[in-house]
Amino acid sequence: MENPAAPTVSVEFVRIPVLLAGETGVDLSSCLRAADIDPRILDRPDARLTADQVTRLTRALWQMTGDELMGLGAEPVRRGTFRVICLTMIHRPDLGRALERMVDVSRVFAGVPRSVLLRGGGRARLELAPTPPMIGAHLSPESAAAASRLQAEFVLILWHRFSAWLIGRRLKLTAVHLPFPEPGYPSWRTYDDIFGVHVKFGAEVGALEFDEAVLASPLVRNEADLEDYLRESPNLLYSERDYGSSASAVVRRALALGASGRATSTADIAAMLSISVPHLRRVLRQEGTSLGRLREDVLRDAAIAGLERGETAEELSARLGFSEPSAFRRAFKRWTGRTPGSYRDGASADSTNSAAFSPISTDGA
Repeated sequence: MENPAAPTVSVEFVRIPVLLAGETGVDLSSCLRAADIDPRILDRPDARLTADQVTRLTRALWQMTGDELMGLGAEPVRRGTFRVICLTMIHRPDLGRALERMVDVSRVFAGVPRSVLLRGGGRARLELAPTPPMIGAHLSPESAAAASRLQAEFVLILWHRFSAWLIGRRLKLTAVHLPFPEPGYPSWRTYDDIFGVHVKFGAEVGALEFDEAVLASPLVRNEADLEDYLRESPNLLYSERDYGSSASAVVRRALALGASGRATSTADIAAMLSISVPHLRRVLRQEGTSLGRLREDVLRDAAIAGLERGETAEELSARLGFSEPSAFRRAFKRWTGRTPGSYRDGASADSTNSAAFSPISTDGA
């Protein structure tokens, strides 16, 4: 049984920069050896690597290219750029003003993807500006598109997980928009798991959306913490998702495996934490939650993602382990206040137009 406490990464996130390097005449065999990655695994799109392997490869790529975006952008991002941007953010009082500072400072550095922070109707949206085409490299159109895709993925994951680290807790997203068609590998389920929410492909621009109130969350990290974070970089980027509730994070991931069709009992989850079942229940109670509540959250999110993907109530009922479709329908209405059919109809009518948002003023930031 796969242990959710030991995260893995789709080989696709490694294969693309390796192929791009090959097209530009750069030999990355030494980088792959440093990461203990067999080049033959790159031909298996369904394969996965450990977070440690991907971390070591990323560091080797940084060292070889001198580019913190590993050759994925229109021009290189000089080493140390991310550190400088982080240092300008770490002393801000809350997440909103830290992100405002990031948006402003990023404009100064060549190669750093541009962004804008928007708000409106109780929602916040961190939006990635369209990526200019790669220049100075003889890439095929397919490879250039792959580079643009991976850059968008990398930046959005970075924003999400670094923001969560700054506030010391999970940053729960309400929507993620990716500016490319749904890929064959990794699957959409992988993206949903990465971001913890249903991901929508084919958007005009990449974006993260979340509750506007989160912008008022105070930063709980200081400059010394940041130095430790950067020393480990990018390991936390690949290996962490939830912050501030380790038992809840393990339980949530284990239950997500169950929602994917893998049997996961309470005893299994307790064993992952090396504690007894009664102790697990006490720990979760101290964290303000319970197995039942976490199970409901995971089932709800899986059901919503399934409906948006086109699964029927009958299919979801069977996949999520309900005794019959009527039981699933009752549970879904309890979770959302709507039937699966009305929710699906409403979701298909939702607009993803960012015109409902307005730019956040950075005056005095």
